[in-house]
Amino acid sequence: MEAPRLAHAVGSPTSPCEEVIKNLSLEAIQLCERDGNKSQDSGIAEMEELPVPHNIKISNITCDSFKISWDMDSKSKDRITHYFIDLNKKENKNSNKFKHKDVPTKLVAKAVPLPMTVRGHWFLSPRTEYTVAVQTASKQVDGDYVVSEWSEIIEFCTADYSKVHLTQLLEKAEVIAGRMLKLSVFYRNQHKEYFDYIREHHGNAMQPSVKDNSGSHGSPISGKLEGIFFSCNTEFNTGKPPQDSPYGRYRFEIAAEKLFNPNTNLYFGDFYCMYTAYHYVILVIAPVGSPGDEFCKQRLPQLNIKDNKFLTCDEEDGVMVYRHAQDVILEVIYTDPVDLSLGTVAEITGHQLMSLSTANAKKDPSCKTCNISVGR
Repeated sequence: MEAPRLAHAVGSPTSPCEEVIKNLSLEAIQLCERDGNKSQDSGIAEMEELPVPHNIKISNITCDSFKISWDMDSKSKDRITHYFIDLNKKENKNSNKFKHKDVPTKLVAKAVPLPMTVRGHWFLSPRTEYTVAVQTASKQVDGDYVVSEWSEIIEFCTADYSKVHLTQLLEKAEVIAGRMLKLSVFYRNQHKEYFDYIREHHGNAMQPSVKDNSGSHGSPISGKLEGIFFSCNTEFNTGKPPQDSPYGRYRFEIAAEKLFNPNTNLYFGDFYCMYTAYHYVILVIAPVGSPGDEFCKQRLPQLNIKDNKFLTCDEEDGVMVYRHAQDVILEVIYTDPVDLSLGTVAEITGHQLMSLSTANAKKDPSCKTCNISVGR
């Protein structure tokens, strides 16, 4: 059997791998290959006397770590020197059958008091379903192991990015945001049929909808936050919105102060790219005290509307002045309904550039500019 190729450690077909992975909180967690339910072909003998773990509990789940504990009989408990933890991504029925499968991960831990923490961004991704099973093992003087039967298999799902992780993304985005340019309107492009539907079925008011899964896989707003997408970037030479759009030939424009003002809060939502040189920053504007505001307050870093690197609103000489970052593409989510009567709808003169659409776009996991050292 050929040993699996792993980025951080390579399992051996004849013995568990010896390289200690220091990033895990266990004293000696190592990556090894999985070789069936029992590992007799890997120099590991089976011994029924070792207790089989049962009643496995997973707790304190984050985007790249979890705590695990279990119960076991006291018989031969003092002979246990190690735990084998078999961790695998849960198979997705809709996954591409021709895509290379993820290599299963077996963690080998010295027997430490339970619960113990398993942490590692190279084998744990945020918002991902996993299966886990456990063996007890006793290392012999010749280096081989005697092991128990595998425990039952249980399932769990890792968490979204926390505010700490999002703050790391925020700081990376600030580095490339660039200088600030003035803006006067927010705009939203759609097809003519969209605006006709809004007028006929929603009393002229655009309604919030659930954000798609574009951007970082661990983003806490994907598939959860309800809002309306707007753009605000302007052309450098005209100071006006570009005439091209990937989302439709009809554009709703609304004065900036009607969506963004001292009665709204501003939050950082995400930072990503799609295998391109340019990057996107998602911001959320939520009226103070609204359901959207409460959702974001618990999950996202809040920005000072007068002083941040992406989108600002401040009074100058008695007039509200708005600015946006020049070197990133801003995607702004407004969390409340917006009536079409507050702005204008007109056809753009440019092209519909479908290749620039970010609908359900997947983030480039290899980009050093917009990724952090946790699951992508």
